[in-house]
Amino acid sequence: MAQYLVQLSYTTAAWAALMKNPTDRSGHVGAVVKKLGGSMHNFWLSFGDHDVVGLVEMPDAVSAAAFSIALAGGGACHSVKTTPLMSLAEAQQAMKKAATSGYKPASAKKS
Repeated sequence: MAQYLVQLSYTTAAWAALMKNPTDRSGHVGAVVKKLGGSMHNFWLSFGDHDVVGLVEMPDAVSAAAFSIALAGGGACHSVKTTPLMSLAEAQQAMKKAATSGYKPASAKKS
């Protein structure tokens, strides 16, 4: 299964609700991921551009997109960003394949 980095920020209303009733949402989120055929590794509260970052495995891009759409459409999160991750071995395969692709940039000299 492919791994995805999920980054999101809470709305001000979501933060207000969490301050009023601090809750660990990972159980609910994990159940959603599982229902979509994936597994949740972990989620963390973070500082910076996003409030939460997480790592999930999903069976395909459609399932990963469905998870992101559900998060964004729920109303408590905004700036939902899902990034596909590749292992270093997969990255090396991609580099080797790119080297044999025959691509030449537009700025290349004509011979």
